[in-house]
Amino acid sequence: MPALSRSIVTLRSLSVTLEASAGPVEVLRGIDLDLGSGESVSVVGPSGAGKTTLLMVIGGLERPSRGEVTVAGHALGALDEDRLARFRGRHVGIVFQSFHLIPTMTALENVAAPRELAGESDAFDRARGELAAVGLAHRLHHFPGELSGGEQQRTAIARALVNRPEVLLADEPTGNLDAATGAQVMEHLLDRSRDEGATLVLITHEARLAARCDRSVRMADGRIETFSPA
Repeated sequence: MPALSRSIVTLRSLSVTLEASAGPVEVLRGIDLDLGSGESVSVVGPSGAGKTTLLMVIGGLERPSRGEVTVAGHALGALDEDRLARFRGRHVGIVFQSFHLIPTMTALENVAAPRELAGESDAFDRARGELAAVGLAHRLHHFPGELSGGEQQRTAIARALVNRPEVLLADEPTGNLDAATGAQVMEHLLDRSRDEGATLVLITHEARLAARCDRSVRMADGRIETFSPA
């Protein structure tokens, strides 16, 4: 495990409670967690354990019911929606299970979009480089509907990386890929985390992938059961 220069993600007494017709549902219960700059951490556990909700809270996409969330020096509870969007654009890359690609944009345009929104003039050059790095240099001008599920996933990974985020959140990023391509993409994510000092938080059900990370968080019933070397 690398020496951690500073904590980039700090969660204190974090809880998320959702209202349902049958009554409140506690999705996260009193989470305390510190993640270091440049650290790779797998999050494992059964379905319904709260893994995806944990990622969404770290990324500022879901508000906690109680507790404090600090990411890259920003107390997320103090930010309104516009400031949260700017925070994500500058500091966080997210790879969703369901891709969330814009269907009317080509792969190149999808990947360039976060860079364009940040006002950077190199958006398309950077996007081409990220797509080439995940093996899609030949698919730049294809729309999502013309890409396979695996190609859409790799496009989503390239988009998450285009702004070189300090924190990369990946929810089952290899779930739609064959074994060989999944291994290549995972190697790419780990290399980028190491080379650029980005913190990688990876949800996975694959023990082999979890073991590639510096540490592993095991969740159950909205709580952290163990937090240990993978």
